[in-house]
Amino acid sequence: MKAIPVTPAKRNALVLSVCAFALMGCSTDLGIGDIGDLFSSDQPSAQKPVDSAPTPVAPTPAAPAAPASAPAVDLATSTVIHPELWPLTPPPAKNSAIEAEVQRLLSQMTLEEKIGQMMQPDIKAITPADISQYHLGSILNGGSAGPHGDLRAPAQDWLAAADLYYNASVAVAPGRPVIPTMWGIDAVHGHGHIIGATLFPHNIALGAMRDPDLVRRIGEITAQEIRVTGQEWTFAPTVAVVRDDRWGRTYEGYSEDPGLVAKNAAAMVEGLQGKPGTPDYLRNGHVLASVKHFIGDGATDHGINEGNTTYSETALRDIFAPPYAAAIKAGAQNIMISYSGWRGLKMHVQKELVSDVLVGRMGFPGFVISDYQAIDRVAGCTVSDCPQAANAGIDMFMTANDWKGLYNNLLKEVRDGTIPQARIDEAVSRILRVKLQMGLMSAGKPSSRPFAGRYDLLGSHEHRDIARRAVRESLVLLKNDGGLLPLSPRSHVLVAGDGANNMSKQTGGWTITWQGTATSRADFPHASTIYDGIKANVEASGGTAQLSEDGSFRERPDVAIVVFGEDAYAEGKGDIQTLEYSPNDKRDLKLLQKLQAQGIPVVAVFLSGRPLYVTPEINASNAFVAAWQPGSEGEGVSDMLFANADGSVAFDFRGRLSFSWPRSPDQYDLNIGQEPYFPLFAFGYGLTYGAPQNIGRLAEASAVRPLVRAAATTVATAPSTPASAPLGPVLDRRPLFENGDVTSGWTVTAGGQRVAVKSSVQGLTAQRSENGLSANWASHVPVSLTVTGAPIDLTREADRGMSLSFSIDVDKAPTAPVVLAMGCGPLCGGKLDVSALMKDAAGRPAATINVPLACLKSAGADLTNVTTPFALTTSGNFSVRVSQVRISRESEALTCASVPPVTAAAAVPAGSRRDFYVGSAHSGKKKSGETHVRKKRSANSSSADNKTSKKSRRKHH
Repeated sequence: MKAIPVTPAKRNALVLSVCAFALMGCSTDLGIGDIGDLFSSDQPSAQKPVDSAPTPVAPTPAAPAAPASAPAVDLATSTVIHPELWPLTPPPAKNSAIEAEVQRLLSQMTLEEKIGQMMQPDIKAITPADISQYHLGSILNGGSAGPHGDLRAPAQDWLAAADLYYNASVAVAPGRPVIPTMWGIDAVHGHGHIIGATLFPHNIALGAMRDPDLVRRIGEITAQEIRVTGQEWTFAPTVAVVRDDRWGRTYEGYSEDPGLVAKNAAAMVEGLQGKPGTPDYLRNGHVLASVKHFIGDGATDHGINEGNTTYSETALRDIFAPPYAAAIKAGAQNIMISYSGWRGLKMHVQKELVSDVLVGRMGFPGFVISDYQAIDRVAGCTVSDCPQAANAGIDMFMTANDWKGLYNNLLKEVRDGTIPQARIDEAVSRILRVKLQMGLMSAGKPSSRPFAGRYDLLGSHEHRDIARRAVRESLVLLKNDGGLLPLSPRSHVLVAGDGANNMSKQTGGWTITWQGTATSRADFPHASTIYDGIKANVEASGGTAQLSEDGSFRERPDVAIVVFGEDAYAEGKGDIQTLEYSPNDKRDLKLLQKLQAQGIPVVAVFLSGRPLYVTPEINASNAFVAAWQPGSEGEGVSDMLFANADGSVAFDFRGRLSFSWPRSPDQYDLNIGQEPYFPLFAFGYGLTYGAPQNIGRLAEASAVRPLVRAAATTVATAPSTPASAPLGPVLDRRPLFENGDVTSGWTVTAGGQRVAVKSSVQGLTAQRSENGLSANWASHVPVSLTVTGAPIDLTREADRGMSLSFSIDVDKAPTAPVVLAMGCGPLCGGKLDVSALMKDAAGRPAATINVPLACLKSAGADLTNVTTPFALTTSGNFSVRVSQVRISRESEALTCASVPPVTAAAAVPAGSRRDFYVGSAHSGKKKSGETHVRKKRSANSSSADNKTSKKSRRKHH
């Protein structure tokens, strides 16, 4: 065979199909470690940015041919999974004693007890009595939930709550099987919900370390600190192979490269769980890991969280499955399914992928769990009813407020044959098998187990030293012109930028709160900011450090260190439309340029959860460090910036990019092995002190190209959209507001005033918190609560039958009409009467109301120019908490007859002189020429208060 010439930068493209396939068990002489080495692209560790187009190479070889017996299919366009094309890996041998106990327990259990084992409700929605009554197999605390509703409860309270829940689960009637519950928590970069715990860099930084042994040690420490507070299970690691960096969870992924992800996934699973076959596997100082989110979550079209992945089945197998294969080989016993879908069908009902491939072909021996209320995203399902998911292979349902409805529906559907009894027995057997392997049946209450109550381990010096080492190893030096770094610690250092003394920016999402926002320094008693580290370093050697966020100074500094970057975010909130850093606010760039213009050497430290277009910022700096989101140990950043007192190098950089760095804002899917490949800094790039190099001034992108996905030339790596799939960014779910935070581009206003934290205008008081947006009206004139932003076009979403969906808790019923509106500018909007719905919701559990976009269009909304997708207006007294607003496809939408259209006059109480314009930030200002139009409308106005059945109006959430 003729050899194919290939440059080092392209070697990954040649091994993607073969080596990824080998990881999953096809015939090969390579072990996982060897294959991981191939994938990790240790060559090249590029020492300069790519300044010219890569040398053309031969096309990437095709994936291994299907067996001769396989049917001829067009995998590029097929929407059907073909399990026979996936390698067959047998599951590990079962333990006969455990299997006998599983069968013994199963034979004794009632259907109610079995269904209880399949439930995992949020602790904010249950009581200990519920655990006993419903035999709940597991519980979790959601991203912003804590014991007794206290997110910042001390560690002692978390352990006490664990005992409380455990005791409830084993308090069974005489003769009934005793099966303890287990508690899952999102400890995704350390035990991040606990005040004082060690916080490690996020996974994107760990991928840059190229140090699986350190990743394994991080997993061990995280598991020990989890055991201190009594939990047994963490929803980590994320093993997404991220292909579009606009995705708001990019930082949860180790890399864009499957092999590098696979190596780190295996190491983290071993660290958290221990090694299979050892006495401590899944017990003592270890916990159950949840490998997530199966499959393709990091490759959705346009980087939309929970979106649709259109890559081919070959790509699913060869790019996105290898990390799961590596995790399974490392002993993974739980896998979480992705919110996203594949080619139009949500993963939670993809039986061929969940049951036939994951379990049947990949040999996964554990149990499968849904993501948080993810069944609600499935067409034809609700949050409390989705037999399709159970039949597809979901063994345990992660849920919240509507868990009792789900429990009762599962019972009903087994009894009427919708869900086969055998499927229930299979699911419960998998759960029991894992609990037995964990030793839960004989472990006793959480406080009696190893490491429980050892609060000195939370943020201990030993643990923080490991976290600090991880920071040092993960930083990537992108620029160091003139050898500015390392700095002398005897210097007078100006420390500027809003990230220098900012724990929220430094620690990122999943830290204390779900989004990592609304935290204070008191939440991090053992931590150090980057400024803390700089100050301690220079003062120990006779230097000085001045903190000045805006870069002002009294005494001219020898050097300025500017720390800036992305604010903290998590899923949904972090999705962006362009890779340009801070496109609407250039204060950081101006700060760098101001200091540069003054002749002050500038070191830029960039905090981010993904690679972003920052070429102008790089050009305005002498040195530039990608610091990711380093966690609680800011001193680790300082370690890398300064020399020893004698001028020798203290620590050299060893971090190398695990993601390709974009040279323009629209290089969304810039991935090694995928054409075209023309990055600014290639995968594997990273400068060192040992090999100094100048990169000079870089070319800046002159214009942003349209936000469209570039065509790719390799079938195995490129997404492929079936001919029947809709084109363009039409989403199954577009979040606008969730749990107190608006997504990018949207603003919450009350009476026309932006609500940052709390606002009180015209008798409307609105306050944002982790639990949502609380609004209290006590007004004699109509005042609006709105979500506003730049115009968007929702016509295609309306054509697909999508709804304006919002989740509410009504604390006080309205005393005046309530209007829901969608605005499209002054005198433009659709207004619907939701008074009856609000009255009916008062005093009931939280409800999700789904209003078809078509109803708003019929009421007058111009869906081509929506500037206010959500507005709630009333006068009088009314109290409500809004936890989320989104545009989504829902199975239980209202009929238009149940939300009749109203005019402005109909919604205004008699005698009010307040002008009423929903959708305008200045709703109270009369404009010239508007009086006649308003009077004309009022002449034809009418009020309606039609009621519909509870089922058609409301959906519990």
